[in-house]
Amino acid sequence: MRRRPAAARALSRLDRPEAVLIAIMMAIVAAAGWVVTPFWLAITIAAQLAIGGIGAVVLIGPARADLGFARYATLATAGVALTLFGRLVVPGIGLLLTPVAALLLWGVMRVELDLAEGSRRRVGIDLVLVGTVFAAAAGLAALVPVDAWPPGLVLLLVIAAVPALRAAEARGRSGIEAVGQATLHLVAIAQLGAVMSLLRLPGVVGSAIVALGFHAWAGAAEALDEGASVRAVVLEFGALAVLGLVVALLLHGA
Repeated sequence: MRRRPAAARALSRLDRPEAVLIAIMMAIVAAAGWVVTPFWLAITIAAQLAIGGIGAVVLIGPARADLGFARYATLATAGVALTLFGRLVVPGIGLLLTPVAALLLWGVMRVELDLAEGSRRRVGIDLVLVGTVFAAAAGLAALVPVDAWPPGLVLLLVIAAVPALRAAEARGRSGIEAVGQATLHLVAIAQLGAVMSLLRLPGVVGSAIVALGFHAWAGAAEALDEGASVRAVVLEFGALAVLGLVVALLLHGA
């Protein structure tokens, strides 16, 4: 008899309980996408875009030019990435990851809500964007045959367009300037993704390097915005790029 009032009190203490409901709905849709045929996978992705887009509008509220517009698509893109990535683990852990997916999606919403309310912490959104790119790249690598890598790369760039634009807006850019920086970001990812596809690295290694490249480009742009010298940025992030390339070549040789 005491459990029901305790559960009711716990729910009443939740900040924005509608966010929990949206996360659960998207996690269930993602789990369905892990086990269905490619045709129904496309349907689940469409459902993720619809639920995530509408949910973001309901939770975040009216658009604000100073915060950008890509934040309304972050949740939907994360849902699509989780749907694709989950197909990698279906033969093993499978549907047991559904609660984890719900928790991750709730975390994405929590990060965006904190930023909309004036939080200046950037670590959360950086992790969300890098994780989204990694999950999408790994999921597409498993879904699209290696010999047909150009379509897979194009799909990755379509998904990564949202994280790239969100990263530019998180640095304070807006309008055409944000679109321009996001486009350059995507060009860098396209080049790195093509190299990883041609090297045919094992497992999710290539996807991890693509995500690392995404993070490095965003970090370099932020460092330049904060007044760092071009030489320092080239040395720091260039060394990171060389390290990633060396690892890729070593794994390719192995």
